Formats: sequence, C-alpha cells, structure tokens
Amino acid sequence: MNLSFKTTLSGAALLLTSLLTPALAQTAPSDTQAQIEQSGTLRVGMSTFAPWAMRDKQGALIGFEIDVARRLATDHGWQVEFVPTAWDGIIPSLLAKKYDVIIGGLTITPEREKSVLFTQAYSHSGVQLAASSTLAKEKQTVADFNQRGVILAVRRGASPVQVAKAHFPKATLRQFDDESQVFQEVLNGRAHGALSSSPKPEQEALRHPDTLFMPFAKQLAQGSEGFALRKGDDVLAEQFNDWIAARQADGWLKARHDYWFKSLAWEAQVVNP
Repeated sequence: MNLSFKTTLSGAALLLTSLLTPALAQTAPSDTQAQIEQSGTLRVGMSTFAPWAMRDKQGALIGFEIDVARRLATDHGWQVEFVPTAWDGIIPSLLAKKYDVIIGGLTITPEREKSVLFTQAYSHSGVQLAASSTLAKEKQTVADFNQRGVILAVRRGASPVQVAKAHFPKATLRQFDDESQVFQEVLNGRAHGALSSSPKPEQEALRHPDTLFMPFAKQLAQGSEGFALRKGDDVLAEQFNDWIAARQADGWLKARHDYWFKSLAWEAQVVNP
C-alpha cells in the first residue's frame, strides 16, 4: 500500500468518523435518562394548584398532572417520585437536578425555552379572570380593570403574571405563592379580581356564585403546556413525545383532561379545592 493511498484511506476514515459522531451523540442517552433507568424511578417536579395537582382528604396527591405523571411512569416501567416545589423555583430546581422533569402545567413560552427543553404540548389552557361581585360589579371590559386603584391577585412566577402586566398595566398586582391565596384575596374583598389558568377561575365562580363572576366571555390568553427537561435531554424528550402522541391518539389524555377540567366530580375528594 503506497503512502498516498494510506493518506487517502486515513482521511476518509476521519471524515466518516466526523459524520457519524454527531448522529451517535444525538441517540446516546443523557445522564438523566441513564439515572432514571438505573434507579427505576422518574422524579417529577410539580406545584400544587387545582385541578392540576392537589392533596386529597388523606393527604395524597391527586389531579390531572398527577394522573399524567403516574401513567407516563407506569407505561415505561418506572416508579414515580413527586417533588412538590414552590412555583417561582420550579425551573431553577430542575436545572439544579432536584428532579428529572417538570410535569406541572408549565406553559411553553419563548422565554422559558431559553433555559429548558420542552416536549410537544400535552394539554392546552388559557388565562382568565374571576372578579369580585362586590368590588367590580360594574366592570365588564378589559379597560374597566386597567385602572389605577384596581387590585388584581396572581400567582407568583406563573404565566398569568405576564398576562396581567400586558392587559392591566395600570392595575396593582398582588402576588402569592399559593393558588388558593390568590382567590381568597378576592373572596375576602381585598382584590377586584384574580387571574389564573383555566379552569380555575371558571370553577371558582361556580363554587362562589354570590361572590365571583366572569366578566369576559373569551380568555385573556391561550397557551399550551409541555413537560420541561434540561437542555441536552433530547432523546428523553423524543421518548416523551412518542408517549404523548400515543395517549392523544387513544383518547386517554382528553378523557383525563375532561374529568379534571370540565367537571367538579373530583371535588368530594379534597378538603379545599
């Protein structure tokens, strides 16, 4: 074999290696995936707010997200460990590797996509406002609520905060860590309205028809929720995408979403929904 042929062969081998390496890297399991397979447990970050996730009368976690995470784990042969986390720290805790994935009604936004990797959407919701029948009984339009002196309650770190700032820049926002505090502020007559992801505002208005009403026929914003993973977990994201597609195709996701979002049949299971 002459020198020029050896050189050509060596160069071809290097070229082939360089072409194959990215493809191999893309299909290689990430550290997260390896850890899940080794431990047999999927650690799920979530935050409690009805009907996404909440405690029943015995203290166990129930809700749409809980059903989704449990089915996801079961279908993959894993156990599931829930890690309740304050909403404003849910992404930082994922990045700090306190859990493997967020399944917690996290809306897909360009800003969040800068720091996490989202799967395709597995549910769709929007942001709506429930108003005080006492303080805001004359208010019927966005302009009515976009006034100085108007107080709106929202959940800290959640997407309704940005919706509130966009639609009601003149109003005062009061932010709370817990969803129940948001609506309690209105029920106690300390705020004109509460912004939250549907169906919470609609369901709260049904529970308190003498205290709350829905001033707007249409949602203030619409969004899609996805599982959030750390950057680099592309293979795991595709695995979850396949699962989402399968559960959408067989109707399971819709059935569970309808149960938790379009009925109050689950309410008897909880103390304070």
